[in-house]
Amino acid sequence: MWLDKPRNPDAPLAGLKVLELARILAGPFAGQTLADLGADVIKVEAPEGDGTRLWGPPFVERSNGAKEAAYYHGCNRGKRGITADFRNVDDLAVVAGLAGQADVVIENFLPGKLAKFGLDYASLSQANPGLVYCSITGFGQDGPRRNEPGYDFVIQAMSGFMALTGEPEGEPMKHGMSVSDLFCGLYSTIAIQAALAMRQRTGKGQHIDMALYDCSVALLAHQAQSFFTTGENPPRMGNMHAQVSAYGVFPTKDGPVVLAPANDRLFRKLLEVFERHDLLGDERFATNEARIANRAQIDGIIAAETAQWDREALLAACRKAGVPAGPIYEVSEVFEDPQVQARGMTFPMAEGLTGLRSPFSFSDAELALGEPSPRLGQDD
Repeated sequence: MWLDKPRNPDAPLAGLKVLELARILAGPFAGQTLADLGADVIKVEAPEGDGTRLWGPPFVERSNGAKEAAYYHGCNRGKRGITADFRNVDDLAVVAGLAGQADVVIENFLPGKLAKFGLDYASLSQANPGLVYCSITGFGQDGPRRNEPGYDFVIQAMSGFMALTGEPEGEPMKHGMSVSDLFCGLYSTIAIQAALAMRQRTGKGQHIDMALYDCSVALLAHQAQSFFTTGENPPRMGNMHAQVSAYGVFPTKDGPVVLAPANDRLFRKLLEVFERHDLLGDERFATNEARIANRAQIDGIIAAETAQWDREALLAACRKAGVPAGPIYEVSEVFEDPQVQARGMTFPMAEGLTGLRSPFSFSDAELALGEPSPRLGQDD
């Protein structure tokens, strides 16, 4: 059932065999990333299919009349697929046979659930000692929360993301994307490739234990370090930056812009754009630390200046001066941006579908793109 020849022999992971026993987002996103990189990914679904096939509208209509949610297509392209009922002996034998030949298995069942079917790492690695087996769960394989289901919204709440997101006086807010799921998928991809590199040295595979909660806590990064340093919770800042000023969203005559002068040199350049030479020697704004202490004053001054400009004129002046600045795009505008188009971030797929490319560009390799998500039960 595995491909005899890679779909794209010039892709970095051409020939790698990945069996995906995962659904919803984190596991499938890891599988899709590996597929874009050239791996042969076989997705195993229950007979009723991955639940995200129904997460619509909007829906994508196939050439055979089948309707599937756009959500499903956002994390399953480039794979082949089969359906299997693990309670059926014949189906289970097929899945176990695929696992016996796979380089990688990705699964996101609750800890221990696959053991009763003989599809856990301990069972599969006996026949396939080189297997890299990646388990993705909400809270990991051990600890007091190991048996709790992990959902992105809950993880965002528990990881500190929501406490850090939103206006200072407003309610905590989740991110507009399922960042806990998506970052766990990306971290899992990194871990899988690291384990494959280690297998080259040792000849052995291993079990990778990935948790949405761990990944999201790890993403606290400098905010965690701020807490470790001060012992105080970092504040919710809206569109402002806790450690940099003036850095945020500012008005123009025809829409807001983002200004990001992240150091003293760039801030001085911004003042020069506004011809505010009178402020260049003002000690209240001479350093970032001073601007943080006088944030309200400098933000008010910058906002009064930007409000006198047309948006595109201000952005052009900032580009000329080397000041980081940008418009706030709707999603439709993102794909109209000439830079996005020049980088080929979208690509056509079979059945008239459009895909969003993984953001890898290699000097001596190509991605394996063009195949849509598998139809339910597809085995080719």
